[in-house]
Amino acid sequence: MSTRRRAREIVLQLLYEADINGSRDEVSARRFIKSRLQGRKALTAFSESLLFGTLKHRDEIDRHLGRLAKGWALGRMAVTDRNVMRMSGYEILHSETPGRVAVNEAVVLIKRYGDKNSPRFVNGILDRLLKEFEAGQLDAAATAGQPSGGDTASSDDA
Repeated sequence: MSTRRRAREIVLQLLYEADINGSRDEVSARRFIKSRLQGRKALTAFSESLLFGTLKHRDEIDRHLGRLAKGWALGRMAVTDRNVMRMSGYEILHSETPGRVAVNEAVVLIKRYGDKNSPRFVNGILDRLLKEFEAGQLDAAATAGQPSGGDTASSDDA
């Protein structure tokens, strides 16, 4: 397993926890990352950047994911799917990671931790996000036809 992939797994654990129970304090999160990565400085720095960046930009990323996930409210998605997409969304929009690498890594993670339908679902949404980002269309897409109030999918949308 690539070392960055392992770092992403650790960040996914913390994002999952934050989604369910609220974020832990920064010192505790840093300690958790450092212990799991056995003090490897470059990977620890990568993980911290990925975690805190994803948390900082979560609302923005969620708006994009919610818009691109036709018929799915973010709150109805599987917690693992949602957080893998958030992490990858952060990498696509705000990091130096090449977008295609971010999408591929998300698919590898979700194949391991999601259900049998998760890889296709995650790949489809992230691929659309990447294409819009690369085409410079995110600002227009985020405001075009966006209902006020965010998630609008009803419980009948499956």
